[in-house]
Amino acid sequence: MHKSNHHAIRMLLQQYNDGLTVSELAERSGKDRASITNALKGMPDVYIDRWISCRQWAAVWCVVVPPKNCPRPKPKMEKHNDRTRTKPTRPSSDVCYGWTTST
Repeated sequence: MHKSNHHAIRMLLQQYNDGLTVSELAERSGKDRASITNALKGMPDVYIDRWISCRQWAAVWCVVVPPKNCPRPKPKMEKHNDRTRTKPTRPSSDVCYGWTTST
């Protein structure tokens, strides 16, 4: 079993707000590109922000920074819906084959 690179990659991406390519991540972390690529695929909090053209197209990866405090929503108070109306009921003698007779 090997140690995951997720934490190291996450910390690097948080330091560079503009994002890093796989090559830049590998250079700064000292890991090989293949392990960086595999780790990025398994991280739900990273995304490709844009593509840049070096010798070939390279993805620039960024990390989602969660808010420090996300308060829970307060329960809604039950409100009376003024737009709902109850239709007055008609006696069955006014209904003929599904149609109401005019009154």
